[in-house]
Amino acid sequence: MLIAGAILAEVAGTVSLKLSEGFTKVAPSVVVVVGYVTAFLLLGQALKNGLPVGVAYAIWAAAGVALVALIGAAFLGEPMNLTMAFGLVLVIGGVVLLELGRST
Repeated sequence: MLIAGAILAEVAGTVSLKLSEGFTKVAPSVVVVVGYVTAFLLLGQALKNGLPVGVAYAIWAAAGVALVALIGAAFLGEPMNLTMAFGLVLVIGGVVLLELGRST
């Protein structure tokens, strides 16, 4: 749950970074700061509770990249093509392999 919260907070912060228009809009700028601080606090708690740093960071980063790319394509008019989608699949697959390797 901690890592999921960290991912959602980071995604909110990153999407708000785009919406802040270079920190010229106050509300999205506040969401950027709160989102990133919350993301790192929750990620830190996940690490404190025993999640290995490599796995935690891989899950956090890959899920964040994938979600931000999908949100950008769906709501912000950013491009997404098959090559980019395949790249996201590879990123997620890499995280799955890290997790599987941890359990062997």
